[in-house]
Amino acid sequence: MGTYGSEIVLNHMKGGSVCDVEPHSLAARLDIQSGDVIVSVNGHPLRDVIDFNYYAGEPLVEIVVQRGRETLRLAAERRFGEPLGVSFAHPTFDTDIRQCVNRCEFCFVAQSPRGMRRGLYIRDDDYRYSFLFGQFITLTNLTEEDWQRIEQQHLSPLYVSVHATELDLRRRMLGKADAPDILTQLRWLAERNITVHTQLVLIPGINDGIHLEHSLTDLVALYPAVRSISVVPVGVTRCHAPGLRAYAPEEAARLLEQVQPWRRHCREQFGVTLVYPSDEWYLLAGRSIPSAAEYDGFAQLENGIGIVRQFLDKWRRLKSRIRRRRHRAIQAKADEMFHEEERSLDKVQGRRQRKAGITVACGQMAAPILQKVCSEMEAIAGKRITVFPVINNWYGGNVAVSGLLIGRDVVEQLRGGGMRDQVLLLPRVMLDSTGKVTLDDLTLEEIECALEVPVVVAQSPSDIWEVLQDGLVSE
Repeated sequence: MGTYGSEIVLNHMKGGSVCDVEPHSLAARLDIQSGDVIVSVNGHPLRDVIDFNYYAGEPLVEIVVQRGRETLRLAAERRFGEPLGVSFAHPTFDTDIRQCVNRCEFCFVAQSPRGMRRGLYIRDDDYRYSFLFGQFITLTNLTEEDWQRIEQQHLSPLYVSVHATELDLRRRMLGKADAPDILTQLRWLAERNITVHTQLVLIPGINDGIHLEHSLTDLVALYPAVRSISVVPVGVTRCHAPGLRAYAPEEAARLLEQVQPWRRHCREQFGVTLVYPSDEWYLLAGRSIPSAAEYDGFAQLENGIGIVRQFLDKWRRLKSRIRRRRHRAIQAKADEMFHEEERSLDKVQGRRQRKAGITVACGQMAAPILQKVCSEMEAIAGKRITVFPVINNWYGGNVAVSGLLIGRDVVEQLRGGGMRDQVLLLPRVMLDSTGKVTLDDLTLEEIECALEVPVVVAQSPSDIWEVLQDGLVSE
C-alpha cells in the first residue's frame, strides 16, 4: 500500500474533486485528501462517481490522484468489506447534468415563476442521477453509448417517467415527435435484469381514463422488471400553459376507484400492490390513507407516495410509548421521557425562556392530517399547538405541498399574527439539503429575525412532541 510513483506535471484529465475522506477507509489508508482530484481507477478515466465505485470494485485498487501540480499514483489491496470512503464535490465529473430534450407543456419547471436561483430552473433528464438519487427520467436522450453503459455497469434500478405507454400519446405529451417507444425500452431493460420504478403523471382528459387503463395494462405485464407504478396528479402553478388544469375532488375519488381493482389484482397475483396513487389523491378526495403494508417498503416515498402513512404511523407508535411510559410512571418530567425517540432536536444553548405554545407551519394539503395529530398531542400534553397552513402564493395554482413552500410566503403570512410567545416549527422538506435555506434563499436566521421568534426544523411527530414538552428556547 502507498505511493508507487509521482511526477511533477500538469494533468489535464478530468476527474472527481474529493470533498471528504471517511476515517478507517481505503481512501484514508491511501492518504487521499480533501481537495485531491481522482482522475482514474485501475486504468479507467472517470466520468462520475458511478465509474469510481464500479472500477474500484476489484481486490487491488490503483488510483491516480492530482494534488495541485503533482500527480500521485496510489495502490492498495482492498480489505473485505472495507469502504472506499470518498465523497465527491459533484457526482458527475466529465459534464454538467444532462438536460431534458422534451417540451412537455405540463413540465413543472417550465411553469415555475421567474425570479429564483438559477439551479431551480434546470430541466434535468440524466440517467446517472436517476440511478444515484432516484430522479425520474424519460429515456428520450440516451445515446448508444449510454445504453451500453447501463447494461455493462448494471445501473439498476432506474426511475422512469412513462406518463403513457401509447406511442403517439406519449410523443404528444412529451412534445417530442421522435420519442422512442417506451415499451421497447422497458423490455430491453427487463431482458438485462435492470429494474425500473415508473410514474404516470396524469392530466385531466389527456392520459387518464381509458389511456390510464392502457398504461396500467402494459406496465403491470412487465412485473417484476417494473417494480412500482406511481400515479400522480399534474402540478399546476399560476404560470401554467393554456388549458392545463388541476383535478377536482370528485375526479380524484373516481381515479382511486379506477385503480383499486388493479391494486387488488396485483396483490393477489404478485403479492405486492404495485400500483400506488400519490398521497395527493387521497387528501383531495377525502379518503383514508392505505396501510403501510400496501406500500411494500415505500419505494417511491420521495415522489409523495406514502409520506402521510409514515407520519401517521410514527405518531401512533410515539403515542403508544407516551401512554405506556406514563402508565408505568418511570419518569416524572415529560422532557426526560423521550431520550430514546427516533431523533432528538439540537438544543439551543444559552439563556432560556418558556414560550406559551408552538406554531407548526405547513402546506395546505398536509394541514388536515397535521391538525389531527397536533390536536391529539394537545389533549395529551395540555399545551397549545397552532397548525398554520401557508398559502403558496409564489407558485399559486394547486401547489399546496409543504416541500414547495418558500420563506417569503411563511414570513408574510405569519408576520403580525401574534407570534411573540410562540416557537415556530418549519417542515424539513421546505429546506435544502443542508436544512438551513429555503427555495427562495432565506436562511432560518433570517426568518427568525423577520418574525422575532425562535425557529425549529421538524420532520417527524417526535420532533413536534419534543419541542412541545421542552418549550425552552434561547432568547
